[in-house]
Amino acid sequence: MGLMQLKLLSYNIQAAIAVRRYREYLTGSWRHVLPHNRALDVLDAIARLARGFDIVGLQEVDAGSLRSAFVDQARYLARRAGMPWWWRHTTRRVGQVSHHANALLARLRPAAVEAHRLPGRIPGRGALCARFGASPTQLAVYVVHLSLGRRARQRQLAWLAERVADEGCVVVMGDLNCTLASPELGWFLARTGLRPAVTLPTFPSWSPARAIDHILVGGRVQVAEAAVLPHRLSDHRPLAVTLSVPLALAEAA
Repeated sequence: MGLMQLKLLSYNIQAAIAVRRYREYLTGSWRHVLPHNRALDVLDAIARLARGFDIVGLQEVDAGSLRSAFVDQARYLARRAGMPWWWRHTTRRVGQVSHHANALLARLRPAAVEAHRLPGRIPGRGALCARFGASPTQLAVYVVHLSLGRRARQRQLAWLAERVADEGCVVVMGDLNCTLASPELGWFLARTGLRPAVTLPTFPSWSPARAIDHILVGGRVQVAEAAVLPHRLSDHRPLAVTLSVPLALAEAA
């Protein structure tokens, strides 16, 4: 069977708040509750980046609340990036102040899209799964944002492991809030057989020191290229990969 290439991007966009140094977590904290005049410029820059990809997974998207000036950021990015297919999953609402979500943008039409809430003592974490093509070469792409606490991450990775271990072609991408050295992520990789596409640090964006954003691949997915991109539109840097997948996947999609 032949192979085709797909370009994927994973990015925690921090709701276009655009923190660029540690002190801005304090001095710019008001942007977490009130709109700011640079937000659309940041979104436009993210959209320009996304145009070069086939599938884009986003974390910390605002689904349309006070802090985003009631802009549905997933919809806005899909339109500006020219992505015909897009979904978002709102995982936590703080009144009208902030609506936290994951999002997926795509040039290929998925066969199915599923939204799941991840387990945890404090709600607000989720996973989007888009399935492209048909069996036996169907590609499952999970966009996830895991908790800050280790115990919650352990439960969330156990939940994910049950769903991805038997996938023929699978990608898990997002902000996992832990490095490859963490016991919970090590267990997950051993349990599922997934492997990291890139291991370079992504956080904080102005001086990356921790590799907490990941693109993990499994099954018949092969990594042709992978990189951490130098963009500083968030407090995270984006991850980009070019994957080789079975040709029948493209034909079915």
